[in-house]
Amino acid sequence: MNKPYSAASERNRAPILAVLQQRYADRRHVLEIGSGTGQHAVYFAQALPHLIWQSSDVAGNLPGIRMWLDEAKLGNTPAPLALDVNGTWPTGHYDAIYTANTLHIMSWPEVEKCFAHLPPLLAPGALLVVYGPFNYGGKFTSDSNARFDSMLRDDDPQRGIRDFEAVDALAMAAGLVLVEDQAMPANNRCITWQYAAD
Repeated sequence: MNKPYSAASERNRAPILAVLQQRYADRRHVLEIGSGTGQHAVYFAQALPHLIWQSSDVAGNLPGIRMWLDEAKLGNTPAPLALDVNGTWPTGHYDAIYTANTLHIMSWPEVEKCFAHLPPLLAPGALLVVYGPFNYGGKFTSDSNARFDSMLRDDDPQRGIRDFEAVDALAMAAGLVLVEDQAMPANNRCITWQYAAD
């Protein structure tokens, strides 16, 4: 198979890294949920060598992720884990969890399951960073996001840009407290929550 490639991952990686360099400066072990092609895993692990960057995705995407990891030959990127929000989740404790452009691909029940599964994985004080588009007050933040949402729903009616308020409610129910909601290029956001449980 050919190594998978995402142009969007190339475009957004530098602005996201700027956030992660601040937020993950004192972190050690990151779980990436929905690593996709594996491009972010390689780029961030190379730029943040103090982190162990654990990639994960559905089983069908793991061969492509392995191609990126094997080519990079980094010492801080263990083999990717199989993670399906509707199936078995990995075990372990992480002081950071990262996910990009996943919530609008999952159905809403899957988003709910995702947040419900987080607490057993989170070390005390762990940070969750979520990148992607969000609506606020039930409204799109741009015409381009409205078009993107329409395209998503045409492809699968279960998909769509999520309302920040609804996602924040799921985060709070999982013991996470909002730390920062940062504007990013192309009408995206980078939102950080911290696990408040003892």
